[in-house]
Amino acid sequence: MSAFGRKNGPAGIKPGFGIARPMQGAAPREEMKGGDQFPPLDMNTLPADTPVDPLSAPTSQMQRNADAMQRLSDRANAEHAVDAGPQGFEASVHKIKEQVLPRLLERVDPEAAATLTKDELAEEFRPIIMEVLAELKLTLNRREQFALEKVLVDELLGLGPLEELLADPDVSDIMVNGPEQTYIEKKGKLQIAPIKFRDEEHLFQIAQRIVNKVGRRVDQTTPLADARLPDGSRVNVIVPPLSLRGTAISIRKFSAKPITIDMLAQWGAMSQKMATALKIAGACRFNIVISGGTGSGKTTMLNALSKMIDPGERVLTIEDAAELRLQQPHWLPLETRPPNLEGQGAITIGDLVKNALRMRPDRIILGEIRGAECFDLLAAMNTGHDGSMCTLHSNSPRECLGRMENMILMGDIKIPKEAISKQIADSVDLIVQVKRLRDGSRRVTNLTEVIGMEGDVIVTQELFKFEYHDEDDSGKIIGEYRSMGLRPYSLDKARQFGFDQPFLEACL
Repeated sequence: MSAFGRKNGPAGIKPGFGIARPMQGAAPREEMKGGDQFPPLDMNTLPADTPVDPLSAPTSQMQRNADAMQRLSDRANAEHAVDAGPQGFEASVHKIKEQVLPRLLERVDPEAAATLTKDELAEEFRPIIMEVLAELKLTLNRREQFALEKVLVDELLGLGPLEELLADPDVSDIMVNGPEQTYIEKKGKLQIAPIKFRDEEHLFQIAQRIVNKVGRRVDQTTPLADARLPDGSRVNVIVPPLSLRGTAISIRKFSAKPITIDMLAQWGAMSQKMATALKIAGACRFNIVISGGTGSGKTTMLNALSKMIDPGERVLTIEDAAELRLQQPHWLPLETRPPNLEGQGAITIGDLVKNALRMRPDRIILGEIRGAECFDLLAAMNTGHDGSMCTLHSNSPRECLGRMENMILMGDIKIPKEAISKQIADSVDLIVQVKRLRDGSRRVTNLTEVIGMEGDVIVTQELFKFEYHDEDDSGKIIGEYRSMGLRPYSLDKARQFGFDQPFLEACL
């Protein structure tokens, strides 16, 4: 009997766990199969970073890898052709204009011409153009005459070659890189434009014409300028010596027809539930920060959200260059002022925010925050001006909060970081993350609530998220807008306006 109450085996042999067999030679091993519990892996469903054995990968996966490597090879070996400028009919009109314009200017008083509208100037020019063409012994048909008149009027009163691009509703961005090269953006894709300027002096005159209309200036002493066009399009100008290719003009055009949240949902920028949540957030005076990169649609989203503001509220907008076009009757836009030649007289966004608090606003909207004025905005949000909004450059909602902290710390305000974080958590209700994807589409990728503080960390919860799935043969990204199924923390704020149930149903 053993110590554990069991009888030992004969001759004290320990009970065996099987029959011992001698080691075999190099006999063929039987292939192990996973069975139902461990089915074979589907290579197409594995994450992109999973190592794959080329011998076991299916043909489709190998083909995709080969296509990707081929695209890399094509890009590395590509030779980009230089655009030759206007071709065909446009080139012939451009050539005639170069001959007619000097003689036309000899017969026209520029000061008198500046007092006329474009239509009146065209009527006055018509007989003078015919005289100049007769002197040059040039014969034009009716189509060429009208085209020549338009080009000459644009040259004298408008923005020259830029006028035809500004008139094209499909063009959303115009980027002039010196007199020889101009790019435009159509449907999210960049392409070269068939226009050229006579020379650097011609381009510089057009840049001055743009900035002078809004009381700004651009020259070698102040080579940077922000301006706007009469239709609200935003303009940035940078001239030599900072720009090495000559004067550079960047124009961000805005749609003549106001864009609404429903239109954005129809275009696939968000789901219907996200659109409902954003409408409620705008109507219920949530403090909203719109975050995203350059050209991602932050200003468009801010304009669309402004449609949900009560018409009886007084709204003040503060910007460096006024570009917001709010869809409200009681709206007062304010604009900063750069310093004069002596470096004095500058009015910053922070100065305007402080002054706006004395103007009885219901909401204060900042076009974009870049520095210490972020603290003034948070103060406005946290002192009875619910429903304030702003835009901010960042890659994600979490980075947006970090950038806001950093911008306040960049100022001279001596406040501990913990107090700044608490101020942000108490002020901001919702972060809307917008992004321009690589196929050119602009989408709302995150709707994130700011809940409060947990220790030194700002706590957030994600209400909606865009998940990338794949892309089709044409390069269009395919994805899904997912509701995270969480109860909104700001439901009490929506309840004060009677939207608590619709807000809850949209988020679940």
